Amino acid sequence: MDKDSDASSRSAIDGEIGILARRKIEAGIIAPIYEVMREKLGEELAQSILDTAIRRAAIETGKAFAAKTPGGTTLRTFQELQDLWTQDDALTIEVVKATDAEFHYNVKRCRYAETYREMGLGHIGHLLSCNRDGVFCTGYDPRISLERSQTVMEGASHCDFKYRFSDKAETAPE
Repeated sequence: MDKDSDASSRSAIDGEIGILARRKIEAGIIAPIYEVMREKLGEELAQSILDTAIRRAAIETGKAFAAKTPGGTTLRTFQELQDLWTQDDALTIEVVKATDAEFHYNVKRCRYAETYREMGLGHIGHLLSCNRDGVFCTGYDPRISLERSQTVMEGASHCDFKYRFSDKAETAPE
């Protein structure tokens, strides 16, 4: 990729704060609301509401990043957004494959999981962060899909992200 196209494709992240900082702020706001929902509605319904709301927000965030990506979205422009998720040493990752059609990596350390546990929110950390990943990418570009079988957040040794780009658009689930 030449220098000019690199600069233009990165404009989508100009002025953005790192995602770890953003998630910590959001969690501080969500936690007391979630507790009231849990008290009034029960754990299962409170988690279901939180899950739906955060998935919808992730789709809209993906669309907003796409709108700020000059020249259109691709899996390569999506890969460049990764800088926001790894900023502030938020993730320690090992890239396995990075092509125009596939982006695979393993997360060896997840400070998102650590932060939620420190905040007493480990039991809903998967809702606050992990469930965003698959729908954010389809909001960003419906041709991108995610396959992941495990997460650090839910106790695995690592997260295994496998993003794929195809000509067929995916539908973002709610």
